Amino acid sequence: MTTRQFIESREEMEHILQEETVGYLGLSLDGQPYVVPLNYGYVEGRLLFHCALTGQKLDYLKGNPQVCFAVGRQSGQVRRHADGDPCHVDNDSVICYGRARVIEDLAERKRALDTFNRCFDPDAEEISLDAASKCCAVEIQITEMTGRQERERKRTYWRTRLGL
Repeated sequence: MTTRQFIESREEMEHILQEETVGYLGLSLDGQPYVVPLNYGYVEGRLLFHCALTGQKLDYLKGNPQVCFAVGRQSGQVRRHADGDPCHVDNDSVICYGRARVIEDLAERKRALDTFNRCFDPDAEEISLDAASKCCAVEIQITEMTGRQERERKRTYWRTRLGL
């Protein structure tokens, strides 16, 4: 078994989180796992997303705020097997661990939703308090990130702890 050598670094993982727009939120409640894809924004050690005011995702978050969030991307095409070697594709991934918080305060929710929107469009106009009242916002404070980059079968592993 190969031992992974982690580089204590945050920059490469943040770069991936800022470039991608879809991630997978992993939740668990009463031993039942639940994973859901969603759009997100990454800002200064936290993930932001919006959702409906009710639903399974919020039920899970309120019951257990400990979450895992994963982002991955493929760089190029899967390469054919050559000389019996396993197939290969260059790729990047980041896994974040943290605690989710539903933003209840309306003024704070509005600020979070504005920040989320600016992750996709830096010139996005501010939303109204009325619009913010009709949408839920969630913040995940990241406590740890691990990441991996693979190029030409060479793997680099990153890790950082935040806010501990």
